[in-house]
Amino acid sequence: MKNLLLSKKLRITDFRLAILDIFNRYENSISTEQIENELGKFDRITLYRTLKIFKENGIIHEITMPGNIKKLALCASQCSEHHHEHKHIHFHCNTCEEVYCVEVPAFPEIGLTGFKVENLEIQANGICQNCG
Repeated sequence: MKNLLLSKKLRITDFRLAILDIFNRYENSISTEQIENELGKFDRITLYRTLKIFKENGIIHEITMPGNIKKLALCASQCSEHHHEHKHIHFHCNTCEEVYCVEVPAFPEIGLTGFKVENLEIQANGICQNCG
């Protein structure tokens, strides 16, 4: 995780490493509440500043699903400062309420006449493999 912070030219702190460790423990996206619960004693302002820095530097991305469900997930390695490149589907399980970033073999190209598509998000819902 230190290498990730170094590659983004960010200072390495114990707090940042702790947050990244939390993300690494999950195969799905997580909420800020989950992060708060796992951190124990912490400064809330520092947490939200850190999450903002991680989003701005292409380390994590925010997922907003219908019903105002907001989750966070680690980015792919090709994401950079202020430019997220995600070629996956966000899948929301109706049973366990988890949100997964699911890689797909081919991501559709979309051509809209007169529009320049800079970001495309595809959301799906159903039952995940664990609830199957």
